[in-house]
Amino acid sequence: MNINMTFLGQMLSFAILVWFTTKFIWPQINGAIEERQKKVADGLDAAERARAELKDADARVAVEIKQARQQSAEIIDKAQQQANQIIDKARVDAIEEINRLKAAAQDDIASMAQKAREQLRTQVSQLAVRGAEKIVQREIDPASHKAMLDQLAAEI
Repeated sequence: MNINMTFLGQMLSFAILVWFTTKFIWPQINGAIEERQKKVADGLDAAERARAELKDADARVAVEIKQARQQSAEIIDKAQQQANQIIDKARVDAIEEINRLKAAAQDDIASMAQKAREQLRTQVSQLAVRGAEKIVQREIDPASHKAMLDQLAAEI
């Protein structure tokens, strides 16, 4: 056996192997690689889109938070205004109630003062009658005394 023939046989088998590999095996391997590259590229695109969506969502969340803070500030302002109105109304109502109670107390005081005056007049007139009775009793008889008391009672 000649080395050249062996070498030529090996070269021929190698060439057939290369041709077979490039014709039948390599396209399948290359298709799998391209498919994998496409999947990786799609995954990277999806990740980039997700990152962009996340940024948009963060921006929307920031806007929503800002609006919520503004609304809460408005609600607090309205509540403060309502509280002030309630306090002012309560103050006005309290002043009206105080004035009403004061007027009622003044009326009661005036009424009591009038009753006290009436009682004082009654007591003074009774004292005057008793004093006059004692004075007159010594000077007038009981029948004329009774007539005089009836007349004095009628005048009072």
